[in-house]
Amino acid sequence: MFRKTLTAALVALAVSAHVDAEETIAVAHLLDPSHDAAFWAINHGKVSEPGVRIEARGLAIPALIQSTVSKKYDVIQTAVMAIPRAKSKGLDLAVLATGLRSRNKAHSGDIWVKKDSPIRTAGDLKGRKIGVYSLQSTGITLIRIALWKKYGHNVSFQGGDSEWVQVPAPSIPAALASDRIDAGTLIHAQAYKAIRSGEFRSVVPAAKDNVEIFGIPTVAAVYVGYPDKLAARPEAFKAFARLFRASVRYALDHPDEVFTAVGKEKNIDPDFFREWFATFSQIPAAVSDGDVLAMQKVWEFSKEMGILKEYPNAADVIWEHAIRE
Repeated sequence: MFRKTLTAALVALAVSAHVDAEETIAVAHLLDPSHDAAFWAINHGKVSEPGVRIEARGLAIPALIQSTVSKKYDVIQTAVMAIPRAKSKGLDLAVLATGLRSRNKAHSGDIWVKKDSPIRTAGDLKGRKIGVYSLQSTGITLIRIALWKKYGHNVSFQGGDSEWVQVPAPSIPAALASDRIDAGTLIHAQAYKAIRSGEFRSVVPAAKDNVEIFGIPTVAAVYVGYPDKLAARPEAFKAFARLFRASVRYALDHPDEVFTAVGKEKNIDPDFFREWFATFSQIPAAVSDGDVLAMQKVWEFSKEMGILKEYPNAADVIWEHAIRE
């Protein structure tokens, strides 16, 4: 009897130890089908590591911004511009991985108009109302840099050549179609649909322009953690970094499986994912020297524009255990 009781106690202790040893990393990423594809292998157990569970969910941009400040998640996708802004308010962020790196053929950074709009060039945007999903985001900052550096626009929000208005991302296509705005920015899936439908056309290929201006692909978003959390559980966060990279690679190596599954779930053509990963953006899930330089340059341009007063050295905000490429 004693032996059975002891055995049961040891089994219970072992189970308890296993549960206690399992680490959970809560992750928030941009609410977009492309990012659902990047995390699909994690969410469906195709890539895993013993003792670590990744809980990933998508959030709209305003919620990502709010959650970055609240530290609700262990790892969060955030704008490159959020790093110096957070630091100026006493919140340090450490970059675990690059989340969005531009491609030369990208359309996710374009400015769009209706197909029958009289606006044909960047110069025609002067005096017009441009709808954007977030005035302070890195993506919109990069668009402003392109208009300023390549086309000579005064891109100030107050007294500039155009009127910039913030519109919820899901509402921008309807606002364009109904002439509530003259031009607008589209997020990833919207840009894909615009290309396919012909309802809208691009007048400023800002992502392409910025590769020329920066001399390297730009970086709009990164995955960050908080130094205190990283120091407390470094091995768990290292596991996250490995799993994130493995999940992205799984999607690229198994496109028929992943893109078909996410397309069905999100009611979007699986070809969207093939085109997005090939021509829109990269999700490196690692950090390159070029990424560090791109971060530094966007902060330098932003200070020149009066958006930032100060910024850190980009190399200093990269987590020491980040995967490098």
